[in-house]
Amino acid sequence: MEIQGYKTRDEEGLMNSDKRAWIRAIVVSASLCLLVLSVALRAQVTSAPKYKFDPDWPKPLPNNWKLGGVTGLAVDKDDNVWVLDRPHDLRDMELRAELPNPTSDCCTLPPSMIHINKNGDVIGSFDAPEGHGMAVDSKGFVYIGQDTVRKYDPKTGQPVGEVPRVPDRLAVNGEAALGKEPHVPGKGGPGPLGTFPGSVGGGSRSDPAAIAAFRAKYPPTTPMIVGNIEEIRLDEPVHELYATDSYLGGRVMVFDLDTLAFKRGWGAYGKPLSEMSTDDVDRKYTPNGPMPKEFRGHLTLNISNDGFVYAADRMANRIQVTTKQGKFVKEFILAPSTGQGGSTGGVAFSPDKAQKFLFISDLTNNHIWFLNREDGEVVGRIGTMSQNGGQFMGLHMIAVDSKGSIYTGEVSNGERVQRFVPAS
Repeated sequence: MEIQGYKTRDEEGLMNSDKRAWIRAIVVSASLCLLVLSVALRAQVTSAPKYKFDPDWPKPLPNNWKLGGVTGLAVDKDDNVWVLDRPHDLRDMELRAELPNPTSDCCTLPPSMIHINKNGDVIGSFDAPEGHGMAVDSKGFVYIGQDTVRKYDPKTGQPVGEVPRVPDRLAVNGEAALGKEPHVPGKGGPGPLGTFPGSVGGGSRSDPAAIAAFRAKYPPTTPMIVGNIEEIRLDEPVHELYATDSYLGGRVMVFDLDTLAFKRGWGAYGKPLSEMSTDDVDRKYTPNGPMPKEFRGHLTLNISNDGFVYAADRMANRIQVTTKQGKFVKEFILAPSTGQGGSTGGVAFSPDKAQKFLFISDLTNNHIWFLNREDGEVVGRIGTMSQNGGQFMGLHMIAVDSKGSIYTGEVSNGERVQRFVPAS
Protein backbone atom coordinates (compact mmCIF):
# COMPACT_ATOMS: atom_id res chain seq x y z
CA MET A 1 0.00 0.00 0.00
CA GLU A 2 1.29 3.50 -0.90
CA ILE A 3 0.92 6.22 1.66
CA GLN A 4 0.39 9.77 0.22
CA GLY A 5 3.53 11.90 0.49
CA TYR A 6 5.65 9.03 1.68
CA LYS A 7 8.93 8.24 -0.16
CA THR A 8 10.96 5.13 0.25
CA ARG A 9 14.59 5.50 1.36
CA ASP A 10 15.79 4.66 -2.13
CA GLU A 11 13.50 7.18 -3.73
CA GLU A 12 14.56 9.87 -1.25
CA GLY A 13 18.24 9.09 -1.90
CA LEU A 14 17.76 9.40 -5.62
CA MET A 15 16.02 12.76 -5.16
CA ASN A 16 18.81 14.06 -2.92
CA SER A 17 21.41 12.82 -5.41
CA ASP A 18 19.67 14.70 -8.22
CA LYS A 19 19.51 17.81 -6.10
CA ARG A 20 23.23 17.60 -5.28
CA ALA A 21 24.07 17.11 -8.97
CA TRP A 22 21.91 20.09 -9.87
CA ILE A 23 23.64 22.27 -7.26
CA ARG A 24 27.07 21.10 -8.46
CA ALA A 25 26.13 22.01 -12.03
CA ILE A 26 25.06 25.48 -10.93
CA VAL A 27 28.30 25.97 -8.99
CA VAL A 28 30.46 24.78 -11.89
CA SER A 29 28.54 26.93 -14.33
CA ALA A 30 28.88 29.99 -12.08
CA SER A 31 32.59 29.31 -11.61
CA LEU A 32 33.11 29.05 -15.35
CA CYS A 33 31.23 32.30 -15.88
CA LEU A 34 33.36 34.03 -13.27
CA LEU A 35 36.53 32.61 -14.83
CA VAL A 36 35.51 33.78 -18.30
CA LEU A 37 34.58 37.20 -16.93
CA SER A 38 37.88 37.42 -15.07
CA VAL A 39 39.87 36.49 -18.16
CA ALA A 40 37.90 38.96 -20.25
CA LEU A 41 38.44 41.75 -17.76
CA ARG A 42 42.11 40.86 -17.46
CA ALA A 43 42.50 40.95 -21.23
CA GLN A 44 40.67 44.25 -21.33
CA VAL A 45 43.01 45.74 -18.73
CA THR A 46 46.30 44.45 -20.10
CA SER A 47 45.72 44.56 -23.84
CA ALA A 48 48.22 47.04 -25.30
CA PRO A 49 47.22 49.58 -27.91
CA LYS A 50 48.28 48.67 -31.44
CA TYR A 51 50.11 51.04 -33.76
CA LYS A 52 51.63 51.02 -37.22
CA PHE A 53 54.37 53.21 -38.66
CA ASP A 54 53.26 55.89 -41.12
CA PRO A 55 56.00 56.18 -43.78
CA ASP A 56 54.29 59.10 -45.54
CA TRP A 57 54.63 61.58 -42.67
CA PRO A 58 56.32 64.01 -42.76
CA LYS A 59 56.97 64.91 -46.37
CA PRO A 60 60.50 65.96 -47.37
CA LEU A 61 61.42 69.28 -45.74
CA PRO A 62 61.48 72.38 -47.96
CA ASN A 63 64.48 74.57 -48.73
CA ASN A 64 66.84 71.62 -48.64
CA TRP A 65 66.67 71.57 -44.83
CA LYS A 66 68.23 68.72 -42.87
CA LEU A 67 66.71 68.27 -39.40
CA GLY A 68 68.95 68.34 -36.34
CA GLY A 69 68.39 66.44 -33.12
CA VAL A 70 64.79 66.81 -31.90
CA THR A 71 64.56 68.30 -28.42
CA GLY A 72 60.90 69.26 -28.30
CA LEU A 73 57.54 68.16 -29.73
CA ALA A 74 54.08 69.64 -29.24
CA VAL A 75 50.69 69.05 -30.86
CA ASP A 76 48.53 72.16 -31.17
CA LYS A 77 44.74 72.50 -30.98
CA ASP A 78 44.44 71.70 -34.69
CA ASP A 79 46.48 68.50 -34.38
CA ASN A 80 49.40 70.05 -36.22
CA VAL A 81 52.87 69.37 -34.85
CA TRP A 82 55.58 71.76 -33.71
CA VAL A 83 59.13 70.38 -33.86
CA LEU A 84 62.00 71.94 -31.91
CA ASP A 85 65.36 70.82 -33.26
CA ARG A 86 69.07 71.54 -32.79
CA PRO A 87 70.38 72.85 -36.12
CA HIS A 88 73.91 73.01 -34.76
CA ASP A 89 74.00 69.23 -34.48
CA LEU A 90 74.62 69.15 -38.22
CA ARG A 91 78.15 68.55 -39.49
CA ASP A 92 80.07 70.06 -42.39
CA MET A 93 79.24 67.08 -44.60
CA GLU A 94 75.53 67.75 -44.12
CA LEU A 95 75.74 71.43 -45.14
CA ARG A 96 77.68 71.31 -48.39
CA ALA A 97 74.74 72.76 -50.33
CA GLU A 98 75.29 76.03 -48.43
CA LEU A 99 78.78 76.58 -49.81
CA PRO A 100 79.32 79.44 -52.31
CA ASN A 101 80.11 76.70 -54.81
CA PRO A 102 78.00 73.79 -53.54
CA THR A 103 79.69 70.41 -53.61
CA SER A 104 76.53 68.42 -52.79
CA ASP A 105 72.82 68.63 -53.41
CA CYS A 106 72.19 68.54 -49.69
CA CYS A 107 71.71 70.23 -47.29
CA THR A 108 71.05 73.57 -45.58
CA LEU A 109 70.65 74.57 -41.95
CA PRO A 110 67.02 74.38 -40.78
CA PRO A 111 65.25 76.79 -38.44
CA SER A 112 64.97 75.55 -34.87
CA MET A 113 61.14 75.66 -34.88
CA ILE A 114 59.24 73.90 -37.65
CA HIS A 115 55.43 73.61 -37.91
CA ILE A 116 54.08 70.53 -39.75
CA ASN A 117 50.44 69.79 -40.52
CA LYS A 118 48.57 66.50 -40.42
CA ASN A 119 49.41 65.83 -44.06
CA GLY A 120 53.13 66.18 -43.41
CA ASP A 121 53.57 69.60 -45.05
CA VAL A 122 55.62 72.35 -43.40
CA ILE A 123 53.19 75.23 -42.78
CA GLY A 124 55.43 77.55 -40.79
CA SER A 125 58.75 78.02 -39.04
CA PHE A 126 60.88 80.50 -37.16
CA ASP A 127 64.35 80.58 -35.71
CA ALA A 128 65.14 80.77 -32.00
CA PRO A 129 68.03 79.80 -29.75
CA GLU A 130 68.30 76.05 -29.32
CA GLY A 131 66.63 74.58 -26.30
CA HIS A 132 64.90 71.62 -24.70
CA GLY A 133 61.18 71.06 -24.17
CA MET A 134 58.31 73.07 -25.58
CA ALA A 135 54.55 73.65 -25.48
CA VAL A 136 51.92 75.50 -27.52
CA ASP A 137 48.87 77.22 -26.03
CA SER A 138 45.37 77.43 -27.50
CA LYS A 139 46.11 80.89 -28.94
CA GLY A 140 49.12 79.58 -30.85
CA PHE A 141 51.89 81.04 -28.71
CA VAL A 142 54.95 78.80 -28.50
CA TYR A 143 56.86 78.21 -25.24
CA ILE A 144 60.46 77.06 -25.60
CA GLY A 145 62.70 75.77 -22.83
CA GLN A 146 66.16 77.31 -23.00
CA ASP A 147 68.04 78.70 -20.02
CA THR A 148 64.49 79.60 -18.94
CA VAL A 149 61.03 79.40 -20.53
CA ARG A 150 60.44 81.95 -23.27
CA LYS A 151 57.07 82.64 -24.87
CA TYR A 152 57.25 83.29 -28.63
CA ASP A 153 54.85 84.82 -31.11
CA PRO A 154 55.11 82.37 -34.03
CA LYS A 155 54.09 85.06 -36.54
CA THR A 156 57.18 87.14 -35.78
CA GLY A 157 59.47 84.58 -34.17
CA GLN A 158 60.12 87.07 -31.37
CA PRO A 159 59.88 86.40 -27.61
CA VAL A 160 57.00 88.16 -25.86
CA GLY A 161 57.48 86.80 -22.35
CA GLU A 162 60.05 85.12 -20.15
CA VAL A 163 59.94 83.18 -16.88
CA PRO A 164 62.34 84.70 -14.32
CA ARG A 165 65.71 83.01 -13.93
CA VAL A 166 68.75 83.63 -11.78
CA PRO A 167 71.36 85.87 -13.40
CA ASP A 168 74.30 83.61 -12.62
CA ARG A 169 75.30 80.48 -14.48
CA LEU A 170 77.44 77.69 -13.15
CA ALA A 171 79.28 75.94 -16.01
CA VAL A 172 78.60 72.36 -15.02
CA ASN A 173 77.80 69.53 -17.44
CA GLY A 174 77.25 71.76 -20.43
CA GLU A 175 74.68 74.41 -19.60
CA ALA A 176 73.24 76.02 -22.70
CA ALA A 177 75.08 78.93 -24.25
CA LEU A 178 72.44 80.99 -26.01
CA GLY A 179 74.87 83.48 -27.57
CA LYS A 180 76.18 81.22 -30.34
CA GLU A 181 78.48 82.53 -33.02
CA PRO A 182 76.75 83.48 -36.29
CA HIS A 183 76.36 80.55 -38.63
CA VAL A 184 79.01 80.25 -41.34
CA PRO A 185 77.49 78.71 -44.49
CA GLY A 186 78.70 75.17 -44.94
CA LYS A 187 80.22 75.05 -41.46
CA GLY A 188 78.64 72.61 -39.04
CA GLY A 189 79.32 71.38 -35.54
CA PRO A 190 80.87 68.22 -34.12
CA GLY A 191 77.83 66.12 -34.90
CA PRO A 192 74.78 64.88 -33.01
CA LEU A 193 74.90 64.75 -29.26
CA GLY A 194 72.96 62.58 -26.84
CA THR A 195 70.61 64.93 -25.05
CA PHE A 196 70.86 68.54 -24.09
CA PRO A 197 71.39 70.05 -21.63
CA GLY A 198 73.09 68.31 -18.71
CA SER A 199 72.09 69.20 -15.17
CA VAL A 200 73.49 72.36 -13.68
CA GLY A 201 74.81 72.61 -10.17
CA GLY A 202 74.80 68.88 -9.62
CA GLY A 203 77.83 67.57 -11.39
CA SER A 204 81.49 66.75 -11.25
CA ARG A 205 82.95 69.08 -13.86
CA SER A 206 83.15 72.16 -11.71
CA ASP A 207 85.15 73.13 -8.66
CA PRO A 208 83.43 71.74 -5.53
CA ALA A 209 83.91 75.04 -3.73
CA ALA A 210 82.27 76.91 -6.60
CA ILE A 211 79.35 74.48 -6.57
CA ALA A 212 78.91 74.87 -2.80
CA ALA A 213 78.99 78.64 -3.09
CA PHE A 214 76.48 78.61 -5.95
CA ARG A 215 74.07 76.40 -3.97
CA ALA A 216 74.43 78.58 -0.91
CA LYS A 217 73.56 81.63 -2.98
CA TYR A 218 70.68 79.86 -4.73
CA PRO A 219 69.10 77.32 -2.36
CA PRO A 220 66.46 74.85 -3.58
CA THR A 221 63.73 77.33 -2.62
CA THR A 222 64.93 79.84 -5.23
CA PRO A 223 61.66 80.91 -6.98
CA MET A 224 63.32 81.27 -10.37
CA ILE A 225 64.74 78.96 -13.00
CA VAL A 226 68.24 77.71 -12.20
CA GLY A 227 70.12 75.84 -14.91
CA ASN A 228 68.15 74.82 -17.99
CA ILE A 229 64.65 73.68 -18.81
CA GLU A 230 63.91 70.01 -19.40
CA GLU A 231 60.14 70.11 -20.01
CA ILE A 232 57.20 72.52 -20.27
CA ARG A 233 53.49 71.77 -19.85
CA LEU A 234 50.50 74.10 -19.77
CA ASP A 235 47.40 73.79 -17.61
CA GLU A 236 45.35 76.45 -19.36
CA PRO A 237 42.03 76.00 -17.50
CA VAL A 238 43.71 77.18 -14.28
CA HIS A 239 46.24 79.48 -16.02
CA GLU A 240 49.37 77.63 -14.92
CA LEU A 241 52.66 76.74 -16.59
CA TYR A 242 54.67 73.75 -15.36
CA ALA A 243 58.40 73.60 -16.03
CA THR A 244 61.12 71.27 -14.86
CA ASP A 245 64.56 72.80 -14.54
CA SER A 246 67.80 70.89 -14.20
CA TYR A 247 68.90 72.31 -10.84
CA LEU A 248 69.84 69.76 -8.17
CA GLY A 249 68.74 66.83 -10.32
CA GLY A 250 65.46 68.49 -11.23
CA ARG A 251 62.67 70.53 -9.69
CA VAL A 252 58.99 70.79 -10.61
CA MET A 253 58.25 74.51 -10.86
CA VAL A 254 54.78 76.02 -11.37
CA PHE A 255 54.26 79.56 -12.69
CA ASP A 256 51.27 81.74 -13.43
CA LEU A 257 50.58 81.42 -17.14
CA ASP A 258 49.51 85.05 -17.49
CA THR A 259 52.10 86.87 -15.37
CA LEU A 260 54.81 84.15 -15.44
CA ALA A 261 55.28 84.69 -11.69
CA PHE A 262 56.37 81.73 -9.54
CA LYS A 263 53.62 79.95 -7.57
CA ARG A 264 54.95 76.69 -6.10
CA GLY A 265 57.34 73.80 -6.61
CA TRP A 266 58.52 70.46 -5.27
CA GLY A 267 61.18 67.78 -5.52
CA ALA A 268 61.18 63.98 -5.48
CA TYR A 269 58.39 62.28 -3.54
CA GLY A 270 56.56 65.60 -3.42
CA LYS A 271 58.85 67.12 -0.82
CA PRO A 272 58.68 70.92 -0.60
CA LEU A 273 61.56 72.83 -2.16
CA SER A 274 62.64 73.82 1.37
CA GLU A 275 63.27 70.14 2.15
CA MET A 276 65.29 69.30 -0.95
CA SER A 277 68.84 68.13 -0.28
CA THR A 278 71.89 69.81 -1.76
CA ASP A 279 74.01 66.71 -1.05
CA ASP A 280 74.81 64.80 -4.24
CA VAL A 281 74.83 61.55 -2.26
CA ASP A 282 71.03 61.82 -2.18
CA ARG A 283 70.82 61.67 -5.97
CA LYS A 284 73.21 58.79 -6.57
CA TYR A 285 71.71 55.80 -8.35
CA THR A 286 72.88 52.41 -9.60
CA PRO A 287 70.72 50.41 -12.04
CA ASN A 288 68.65 47.82 -10.17
CA GLY A 289 69.55 49.59 -6.95
CA PRO A 290 67.41 51.52 -4.49
CA MET A 291 65.75 54.69 -5.68
CA PRO A 292 67.57 57.96 -4.87
CA LYS A 293 66.00 60.32 -2.35
CA GLU A 294 66.08 63.19 -4.84
CA PHE A 295 65.46 63.39 -8.55
CA ARG A 296 68.45 62.02 -10.41
CA GLY A 297 68.26 63.98 -13.66
CA HIS A 298 66.49 64.79 -16.94
CA LEU A 299 63.12 65.36 -15.29
CA THR A 300 60.10 65.61 -17.60
CA LEU A 301 56.39 65.63 -16.82
CA ASN A 302 52.81 65.67 -18.06
CA ILE A 303 49.42 66.36 -16.49
CA SER A 304 46.50 63.94 -16.73
CA ASN A 305 42.87 64.89 -17.31
CA ASP A 306 42.01 63.89 -13.76
CA GLY A 307 44.58 66.24 -12.28
CA PHE A 308 47.69 64.20 -11.54
CA VAL A 309 51.24 65.13 -12.42
CA TYR A 310 53.40 62.33 -13.88
CA ALA A 311 57.08 63.23 -13.47
CA ALA A 312 59.58 61.00 -15.28
CA ASP A 313 63.02 60.94 -13.66
CA ARG A 314 64.82 59.43 -16.62
CA MET A 315 68.23 58.89 -15.04
CA ALA A 316 66.61 56.86 -12.23
CA ASN A 317 64.24 54.78 -14.44
CA ARG A 318 61.13 55.90 -12.61
CA ILE A 319 57.89 57.86 -12.86
CA GLN A 320 56.47 59.62 -9.82
CA VAL A 321 52.81 60.60 -9.53
CA THR A 322 51.71 63.59 -7.46
CA THR A 323 48.74 65.88 -7.19
CA LYS A 324 48.96 69.33 -8.75
CA GLN A 325 49.90 70.61 -5.31
CA GLY A 326 52.81 68.20 -5.10
CA LYS A 327 51.38 65.55 -2.77
CA PHE A 328 53.10 62.24 -3.55
CA VAL A 329 50.75 59.44 -4.64
CA LYS A 330 52.81 56.58 -6.09
CA GLU A 331 55.88 55.61 -8.08
CA PHE A 332 56.41 53.32 -11.09
CA ILE A 333 59.76 51.70 -11.89
CA LEU A 334 60.46 50.99 -15.57
CA ALA A 335 63.28 48.81 -16.97
CA PRO A 336 65.37 49.24 -13.80
CA SER A 337 68.47 47.58 -15.26
CA THR A 338 68.83 50.41 -17.79
CA GLY A 339 72.14 52.19 -17.42
CA GLN A 340 73.47 55.47 -18.78
CA GLY A 341 70.70 57.50 -20.39
CA GLY A 342 67.86 55.93 -18.43
CA SER A 343 64.51 54.53 -19.56
CA THR A 344 61.82 57.04 -18.55
CA GLY A 345 61.95 59.94 -20.98
CA GLY A 346 58.87 61.75 -22.24
CA VAL A 347 55.39 61.12 -20.83
CA ALA A 348 52.21 61.06 -22.93
CA PHE A 349 48.72 59.66 -22.44
CA SER A 350 46.38 57.56 -24.54
CA PRO A 351 43.65 59.69 -26.19
CA ASP A 352 40.64 58.12 -24.47
CA LYS A 353 38.87 60.28 -21.90
CA ALA A 354 40.09 58.11 -19.02
CA GLN A 355 43.66 58.12 -20.40
CA LYS A 356 43.97 54.45 -19.59
CA PHE A 357 47.58 54.14 -20.76
CA LEU A 358 50.84 55.97 -20.29
CA PHE A 359 53.09 56.22 -23.36
CA ILE A 360 56.76 56.53 -22.34
CA SER A 361 59.65 57.28 -24.70
CA ASP A 362 62.87 55.44 -23.83
CA LEU A 363 66.09 57.03 -25.10
CA THR A 364 68.41 54.19 -24.14
CA ASN A 365 66.43 51.06 -25.04
CA ASN A 366 64.70 52.88 -27.91
CA HIS A 367 61.17 51.70 -27.14
CA ILE A 368 57.81 53.32 -26.71
CA TRP A 369 56.50 51.65 -23.57
CA PHE A 370 52.76 51.24 -22.92
CA LEU A 371 51.88 51.20 -19.22
CA ASN A 372 48.58 50.89 -17.40
CA ARG A 373 48.20 54.34 -15.89
CA GLU A 374 46.54 52.98 -12.76
CA ASP A 375 49.28 50.62 -11.60
CA GLY A 376 52.26 51.15 -13.95
CA GLU A 377 52.08 47.60 -15.34
CA VAL A 378 53.89 47.28 -18.67
CA VAL A 379 51.37 45.99 -21.21
CA GLY A 380 53.39 46.39 -24.39
CA ARG A 381 56.03 48.25 -26.37
CA ILE A 382 56.98 49.14 -29.91
CA GLY A 383 60.31 49.92 -31.53
CA THR A 384 63.92 48.95 -31.04
CA MET A 385 67.32 50.46 -31.83
CA SER A 386 67.69 50.89 -35.57
CA GLN A 387 67.74 53.66 -38.16
CA ASN A 388 65.05 51.97 -40.24
CA GLY A 389 61.65 53.60 -40.55
CA GLY A 390 59.51 52.83 -37.54
CA GLN A 391 62.54 52.13 -35.34
CA PHE A 392 64.57 54.54 -33.23
CA MET A 393 68.10 55.82 -32.73
CA GLY A 394 67.97 58.16 -29.77
CA LEU A 395 64.20 58.22 -29.04
CA HIS A 396 63.89 61.50 -27.18
CA MET A 397 60.50 63.20 -27.49
CA ILE A 398 56.91 61.95 -27.70
CA ALA A 399 53.54 63.60 -28.30
CA VAL A 400 50.01 62.33 -29.01
CA ASP A 401 47.25 64.04 -31.01
CA SER A 402 43.49 63.94 -30.41
CA LYS A 403 43.06 60.91 -32.70
CA GLY A 404 45.70 58.91 -30.84
CA SER A 405 48.51 59.20 -33.38
CA ILE A 406 51.94 59.12 -31.72
CA TYR A 407 54.70 61.50 -32.83
CA THR A 408 58.33 60.86 -31.92
CA GLY A 409 61.52 62.89 -32.16
CA GLU A 410 65.07 61.52 -32.07
CA VAL A 411 68.50 62.81 -31.13
CA SER A 412 71.83 60.97 -31.43
CA ASN A 413 72.01 59.60 -34.97
CA GLY A 414 68.23 59.57 -35.40
CA GLU A 415 67.58 63.28 -35.98
CA ARG A 416 64.07 62.84 -37.35
CA VAL A 417 60.37 62.92 -36.51
CA GLN A 418 58.06 59.97 -37.15
CA ARG A 419 54.37 59.22 -36.84
CA PHE A 420 52.62 56.06 -35.67
CA VAL A 421 48.86 55.69 -36.24
CA PRO A 422 46.40 53.47 -34.39
CA ALA A 423 46.02 50.03 -35.98
CA SER A 424 42.88 47.96 -35.76
